[in-house]
Amino acid sequence: MARIKVDEHSSRKDIIVSKAASLFREKGYKATSMRELADAVGVEAASLYNHIHSKTEILHVICFNVANRFMSHMESIELENVSAIVKVEKLLRFHIKEMLHQYEEVYVSDREWKHLTDPYLSNFQNQRRTYRKRFAAIIEKGIAAGEIKSIDAPTAVLIMLHAVSGIESWHRSTAKISGKELEENMVTIMVDGLRK
Repeated sequence: MARIKVDEHSSRKDIIVSKAASLFREKGYKATSMRELADAVGVEAASLYNHIHSKTEILHVICFNVANRFMSHMESIELENVSAIVKVEKLLRFHIKEMLHQYEEVYVSDREWKHLTDPYLSNFQNQRRTYRKRFAAIIEKGIAAGEIKSIDAPTAVLIMLHAVSGIESWHRSTAKISGKELEENMVTIMVDGLRK
């Protein structure tokens, strides 16, 4: 019987989750079967259950891995002794890099989370709301300090996050600029747009 090939940086569960993220992005969570996932990993479907309990568990892992990475980064940025505009730029760059280099997981977390069930669904929605509020609070501090234009901070956060979500079309494009150029262009447009 075939075994899931691993390397020193990933476990069998990591490989399964990574392949699942790719399939969930391509076909959608609902349309992806455990048999298809087993084929993608190169094992019998029954072997998957030695490493993962269900398709639902995989979605939990993907969504909360991404949410926890973003929240951990937010916490570290909030503690930095730098201006609000620098914090916004650092958060934005992190979002862009995640969408460039962890695309499949971030895409699934952003689009397929609605298939979570409670208590995971409520928890995930709460994390998303909390993250956006904390991002907006940084912008509001920048407005109060005279660094950022007088704008509605929650709206600014939504616009930036939706713009980053649009990197999906960059991944699909056949004629595209480099990831680094994309990051610099997005930061220039969005951060300079906030700057007073």
